[in-house]
Amino acid sequence: MKILFIGDVVGALGRATLKQHLPALKAEFKPQVVIVNGENSAHGHGITEACYKEILQAGADVVTLGNHCFDNKAVFDFIEGVPKLVRPANLPKNNPGQGACYVKVNDKLLAVVNLLGRTFMNNPCDCPFEVGKAVIEGAREVTPLVFVDFHAETTSDKIAFAHYVDGLASAVIGTHTHVQTNDNRILAGGTAFLTDAGMTGALDGVLGVHPENVINKYIHGYNERFEVLEHGRAQLGGIFIELDDTTGHAKKTQLIRIEDK
Repeated sequence: MKILFIGDVVGALGRATLKQHLPALKAEFKPQVVIVNGENSAHGHGITEACYKEILQAGADVVTLGNHCFDNKAVFDFIEGVPKLVRPANLPKNNPGQGACYVKVNDKLLAVVNLLGRTFMNNPCDCPFEVGKAVIEGAREVTPLVFVDFHAETTSDKIAFAHYVDGLASAVIGTHTHVQTNDNRILAGGTAFLTDAGMTGALDGVLGVHPENVINKYIHGYNERFEVLEHGRAQLGGIFIELDDTTGHAKKTQLIRIEDK
């Protein structure tokens, strides 16, 4: 199975960049499933139903979330019962939405799992290692093809979890830090890994927001609201992964990075 994953889509510029480049990426890589992290798609603060539908119309099959999944309260109006939207599985059980979903490709199923790291994160959540392994093992009773979007702050969280489920998960791809890493590889047990897929949105911002917001915080200590940079040059980050349909193990990974000149 061929999978195309696109990292954190930030704001209107991120959504426009996704719509601009995804058709060509699909023509080049011919993925059977496209997964997009959309937790920053509503001007950097969560997701709305309109943003969710826009990402699907751009060509995504599944939209994953992260620590900002409930920042925009509009999400509560539609998250229940939406089959292609996945929020972190290790959030408290009373939260709405689903932590995993299945995509059918011919006679094969791909499980898509979303998890949230705990180090330096403010969200109350259960242990991603315990919950994640249980969810993955449950998914493997249905299919050997299991993709994990691990949304976490630290590199060590992501690498450690990938080794923990090496051979169980088909792929563990990190999101959240918005800076693409160059450590894509296939672990010894067959799990594809990347510390962070990068972001899709403003190239000249600081992780997608106006540089002045972040500079003022560091220099003057201003606790001002970060505003998403919605104009100028854009970037798209992601990864292409090819899996063995029988074992679920990864056969190939390829980084994807597009930058405006």
